[in-house]
Amino acid sequence: MIIILKPDIRRDSPGIQQVLDLAERFPGVTARVHVVEGSSRSLMEIYLIGSTADVPLEPFQDLDVVERVVRISEKYRILGRHKGQIESEGFQYQGITFDQETLHVAPGLCAVDNREHVDQMFAACQELGIQTSRMGAYKPRTSPYDFQGLGKPCLPYVFESAGKHDIKVIAMEITHESHIDEINTALDEAGSPTGVMVQIGTRNAQNFELLKFVGRQQRFPVLFKRGMGITLEESLNACEYVASEGNGRIILCLRGMKTNLGDPHRNFVDFAHVPTVKRLTRMPVCIDPSHSVGSRAVGSDGLTDIHHATAQGVVAGANLVLVDFHPAPLKALCDGPQALTLDELRPYLEDIAIVREAYEKRRKRAQKPAGDARSAGA
Repeated sequence: MIIILKPDIRRDSPGIQQVLDLAERFPGVTARVHVVEGSSRSLMEIYLIGSTADVPLEPFQDLDVVERVVRISEKYRILGRHKGQIESEGFQYQGITFDQETLHVAPGLCAVDNREHVDQMFAACQELGIQTSRMGAYKPRTSPYDFQGLGKPCLPYVFESAGKHDIKVIAMEITHESHIDEINTALDEAGSPTGVMVQIGTRNAQNFELLKFVGRQQRFPVLFKRGMGITLEESLNACEYVASEGNGRIILCLRGMKTNLGDPHRNFVDFAHVPTVKRLTRMPVCIDPSHSVGSRAVGSDGLTDIHHATAQGVVAGANLVLVDFHPAPLKALCDGPQALTLDELRPYLEDIAIVREAYEKRRKRAQKPAGDARSAGA
């Protein structure tokens, strides 16, 4: 059961204690207070956990501080889109809104290899007005002999360059708790010229201790990549691990499923799940076409498979596109074959704009009353 408080209620309000005292009257029920930071407003929600089937709604609904009470059944209680809750919170970070309505593109290096390439990548983003990017400092690899990322030593110049080129948010994967400390220290020493969205990679999708750790920290939002071989529900429950520890600023990233059914692509593209995630939860949804496709192969129409996979996600309503670009893909130390070049960045963004416009037209058409004659030519 979720008790949603009125928007003007503060954490120290006596009314919250009233709710908690009332919850204590029911055996086997515990209460947790959560602050939901939305893109336009903040809400206080109190979660009643345990056997709540026989807990009546009315005593809570009668309290002055309560806006409404929602009885839920889904396992992902905090992130789920439950009847009666506000449609979608989203969040703001570094002055940028991430929610189920917006669309951002985060092109960048799968793995940082040197300062020059970082500067070139960020400069290309700045020229086109892009303020979100990806930069891999820590790279878990299938083989222990493959490049594992430059790690801590590259952080100072990555953050410095981001600030110089007005990059507001960098998606950066971590694989260990200590990486959060390293990022914190490097950001502070650089004067916090940018922000980091902590990325949980597909290999750590069910590393529950790491998920709980990133949930307890409040400085960075979290980009969670769907596990490569687990169900969507399992991935949503993994996100719930993060949210249950207090950090609800989460974006779910679809990146393809590990199965040979997708051959010759690297993974089986799962972007049809974009609207499903948005229907079941209040999280923004990201797509990663680079790791789904795994190559920059060009079709007979002149478009790469990455362009087409991107279009599948964007036309379905994706809110963030995480995509590999590199100034010199042949020199890349990780996933060079799937990286697009900087010369291709502008056309790629133009193609996304075309598809996003189609999505907006589809959504507008779907919201018209059935049989509306004016929609015939839409």
